[in-house]
Amino acid sequence: MNSLFDPLTIGSVTFQNRVWVSPMCQYSAVDGLIGDWHRAHLNSFATGAPGLIMVEATGVAPEGRISIGCPLLTTDAHALAFKPMIEFAHSQNVKMGIQLAHAGRKGSTMRPWDDHRIAGVEDGGWQNVSSSAIAFHGYPEPRELTVNEIHQLTVDFVSAAKRAIAVGFDVVEIHAAHGYLLHQFYSPLDNKRTDQYGGSFENRIRFLLETVTAVRQAIPAGTPLFVRISATDWVDDGWNLVDSIELCNQLKALGVDLIDVSTGGNLHNAPIKATPGFQVPFAAAIRNESQIMTTAVGLITEPEQAQYIIETGEADAVFLARAMLRNPRWALNAAEKLGIKIEWPHQLDRGRTLI
Repeated sequence: MNSLFDPLTIGSVTFQNRVWVSPMCQYSAVDGLIGDWHRAHLNSFATGAPGLIMVEATGVAPEGRISIGCPLLTTDAHALAFKPMIEFAHSQNVKMGIQLAHAGRKGSTMRPWDDHRIAGVEDGGWQNVSSSAIAFHGYPEPRELTVNEIHQLTVDFVSAAKRAIAVGFDVVEIHAAHGYLLHQFYSPLDNKRTDQYGGSFENRIRFLLETVTAVRQAIPAGTPLFVRISATDWVDDGWNLVDSIELCNQLKALGVDLIDVSTGGNLHNAPIKATPGFQVPFAAAIRNESQIMTTAVGLITEPEQAQYIIETGEADAVFLARAMLRNPRWALNAAEKLGIKIEWPHQLDRGRTLI
């Protein structure tokens, strides 16, 4: 039986525990370049002894960003800006991952605190693209991608993955969830194409499988490759758990090491009852049926709750988001609450209550 604070080895990387920091958009990059805010944000987590910090959704193309304030990984300068944070995390025995993404039809927004939602050309916005010319609620209609453009985006994912490895990231995650571009291809709600990338299940997952294959070949064999999926659209005619299990069977065969299991994001009014741990059963089902490692996410806030998920084998690790925003040193406090003694940063050691 595993514990929340047991190490976990995936490929050639060993994580010191299974408390992981979820990718969380900060909308604070300038022209895709991170700066002072991200240094403070990411370094704060590294002082709290998690096993992994996953950097927020990072665009593989300028038009792949969610907002005008989201980061990019399209130039060496974008990559090098992460290097000091990676090195600091490593000095604390914390691993760093990056979530590579393309927002598709849900891109070109302003920052959440701006006075309007959609970024126009004058704001630095762009025309969105998608699997089909179907708009997300409240967004402009996207342009349908051509086959050549789909192939180029796979190349863009590969280029970003190579830059991530070159600058020192330990993990690469492909973001195929939350209604963003890769999800827009595999969900029948969005994809109305009639070519090799639309129609059947096999065609709708093709873009994701091609991208995974190319990225897996482009990064070292020992580097963990994660894929975040939305396990269900939460409606009868959408993507569902049965689809997800079959997809994960194929992803495993292509060399994906772990599925980061989330749900939803494709419909603005999906009937989701967000209660504590509401997405954990999806992670457990995929782990059991596809025999692949999974992480659980979604309203995981209490140490006992996280420990139960790991002890019962529902997932191999937990990703925490809002709980980490409230307390970047959540892992230190959780270990003490569970009566487990872990290594603290020397500078904080006097703050222990568990001696």
